[in-house]
Amino acid sequence: MTRVAAIDCGTNSIRLLVADVDPVAGTLADLDRRMEVVRLGQGVDRTGRIAPEALERTLDAARRYAQVCDELGVSAVRFVATSASRDAENRDEFVAGVRAALGVAPEVIEGTEEAALSFRGATGVLASAHPGPFLVVDLGGGSTEVVLGTTAPEAAWSMDVGCVRLTERHLRSDPPAPAELAAAHADVRAALDTAGAVVPFGRTATLVGLAGTVTTVTAHALGLPAYDPERIDGSVLSVEAVLAACDDLTARTRNERASLGFMHPGRVDVIGAGALIWRDVVTRVRDEVAAAGGALTSVVTSEHDILDGIAWSIAER
Repeated sequence: MTRVAAIDCGTNSIRLLVADVDPVAGTLADLDRRMEVVRLGQGVDRTGRIAPEALERTLDAARRYAQVCDELGVSAVRFVATSASRDAENRDEFVAGVRAALGVAPEVIEGTEEAALSFRGATGVLASAHPGPFLVVDLGGGSTEVVLGTTAPEAAWSMDVGCVRLTERHLRSDPPAPAELAAAHADVRAALDTAGAVVPFGRTATLVGLAGTVTTVTAHALGLPAYDPERIDGSVLSVEAVLAACDDLTARTRNERASLGFMHPGRVDVIGAGALIWRDVVTRVRDEVAAAGGALTSVVTSEHDILDGIAWSIAER
C-alpha cells in the first residue's frame, strides 16, 4: 500500500487527491479529494502568458495542498500541469513557484499523456459495468482530450477547445449572442474534424465524460438541488437528456446559472461554453456511431478521472 498525492492543475481549477493505492490488489481508496477554481489560464489564449494574479492564486492553493500532504503523511507526490501551462511563454515561473511550494517540480505534460491518464482513471472504475471500446472525453478549461480504447488507449487526440478558452474567445455577451454561439460551434466542430481523423469515433460502444463541465451538466440533467458526487458518479443519461441540459445552460444568463444549487461559483461564467462543447462532442459521436451501423443512446459520467490516473501512475512506477 502506498499513500500518494495526485495534483492536477488545469486552465480553470487545481485539484488534489490523496489516496492509498495497492497496485497488487488493484485498489485505490480516497483519503482526501478537493478542488479550487484558480483560473490559471486567465488570458493565456490571448496573451500567451500566465497572468501574475493567476499564478499567485494557483501557488496559494499549492501551498495549502502541501499542508494537507504533510498532515496525511504522503510518501510521494506527482503534480501534473496541462493546457494553460503548455501554452504559456512564462511557464518557467510557474514551475519554480510550484517547486518552492511543494518540493516537487510540476510535470507539464502533452495532451496525449493527459488523455492516457484520464482513460486510466475513468476505465479503472467503469470498465466492469459497461462494454468497450470506451471513448473517454476529458473536457477542461483550455483543452479537451478524446481517447478511445478497451483495456488501454488505442487512439487519442487533444483539442485546443475548452470552457475558459472558448468563453474568452467568443462568448462575451450575457446570455451569448447567436453570432457568438455560431463562432464557438465552428471552432469546436473544426477541432472535432481534426480529432476524428485520428480517433475513430464510430467505434465507440460507451461514451464517458469527465471533469467539471460534464459533471455540472449531469447535475443539471438529473435536477439535483445541490452538487452530489455520489449521484453523479457513474450516472447514465440518455443522449437527449444531455443535449437538453447543455442547451439550457448555454442559453441562461450568468445570474440564472449562479442561482442553481449545484453550480460552483467558479464555473458560472464558463459553463455555457463548456456545455456547448459537450453538446457538439456528444452529437458528433452519436452521428458517427450511427454512420458505422451502431447506436449510441446514452452517456456515462465519471467522477474518476485524470486524478485517479495520476495516483495509479505514482504507485505503479
